[in-house]
Amino acid sequence: MSGGSSPGFAARLDRVLARARELEAMLESGLEGAAYVAATREQAALAPVAAEIAALRRAERELAEARALRDDASADAELRAMAEEEVRALEARIEALTRAVRIALLPKDEADERNVILEVRAGAGGDEAALFAADLFEMYRRYAEARGWRFEVLELSENDLGGYREAVASITGKDVFARLKFESGVHRVQRVPATEAQGRIHTSTATVAVLPEAEEVDVAINEADLRIDVYRASGAGGQHVNKTESAVRITHLPTGIVVTCQDEKSQHKNRARAMKILRARLYEREREAKAAERSGLRRAQVGTGDRSERIRTYNVPQGRVTDHRIGLSLHKIDRVLAGELDELIDALTAEAQAELLAQEA
Repeated sequence: MSGGSSPGFAARLDRVLARARELEAMLESGLEGAAYVAATREQAALAPVAAEIAALRRAERELAEARALRDDASADAELRAMAEEEVRALEARIEALTRAVRIALLPKDEADERNVILEVRAGAGGDEAALFAADLFEMYRRYAEARGWRFEVLELSENDLGGYREAVASITGKDVFARLKFESGVHRVQRVPATEAQGRIHTSTATVAVLPEAEEVDVAINEADLRIDVYRASGAGGQHVNKTESAVRITHLPTGIVVTCQDEKSQHKNRARAMKILRARLYEREREAKAAERSGLRRAQVGTGDRSERIRTYNVPQGRVTDHRIGLSLHKIDRVLAGELDELIDALTAEAQAELLAQEA
C-alpha cells in the first residue's frame, strides 16, 4: 500500500472491507429478528468507513498510474508535466484520506451515541454565579435547538434574580454525548454585574456536567439502597409552592448521591425524573472507575471530564471566549452564548482525535 502506510494498516483496511461485504451478503440472505437488527447496526457503523477506504484505494491506483506516466521517458513532455501535477494532487488527497480513515478507525467511546443529562450549577460568585449558570443553561438549550435535539428541563432551582442555583435537563438526539462530552468542567465569566455600582469586573464560576444517559439494563439499582423522601415543593421567593407532597428526594445510600426533583406536580413523575438522573450519575461513576483502571494509558488532554478543571473563560468586556485546554480564543462571545458552539466543539474533537492518533503511532 502506498502513501507511507504500514502493511499492518493495509491488512486492517482489508479486514474492514471484507466485513462490510460479509454484512451486505448476510442482510441480503434474509436475516430476521435480533440478528437482523445487530447486522444492520454494524453495517450502518461500517459503511462510512468502508466508503472512505474505497476512496483511498481508488486514489492509490490513480497515483500509481500517474507516477508511471510521469516516469515514462518515452511519453510526451507535456503529458509528463501534467502527470507530475496529478501526482502532487493525489499525494495530498491520499494523505488526507489516510488521516480520515485512521480517525474513523479510532476506538469509539461507547457512550458517544447516547442522549445526555446536562447539569449546570452555580459556583463561586453568589447571585452573579447563578445568573451565569442560567446563561450557560440557555446557551446549551439554543445549541440543542439548532441541532434539532429535544431539550427537556428536569429540574430548576432559581434565585430571586432569575439565576439558576442548579439546572438539569435531558437532551435527546443524534450523537448528543459525542458533541457535548467536552463541556464538562468549570466555566468562568469575567464581567461587570448589573448590581455593581462601581463598574468593577467580577469573576464568577459555574460547573457543567454532561452525563451519558443510562438505561435500566446499564445500572442495577437495588430499591433497598434507596431512601426516598417526599415533601412540598417550593420555588424562588415562595413561587410555585405546591400544596401536596409532590417533591421527591432520592438518596442512594451506598454512594451518598442525592437527587431532588420538584418541577412536576405529580410525585410519580418527579420520582421517575429523579431516578433518571440518579441512573446517569451512577453510570458515569462506573465509567470513571473504568477510566481510572486504564489510567496507565495517556489520557486525551481535552477528554478528562474532570469537573474541578477550569476549562473555559468568558470575558465579556473583551468579547472573548477562551478554551484553556487547547488555547483557542474566539472574539464572538455573544454568538457563543447564543448557542454557536460548533467551532469550539469541532476544535476540541480534533484535538482529542490527534491525541488518540499520537497514542496509536
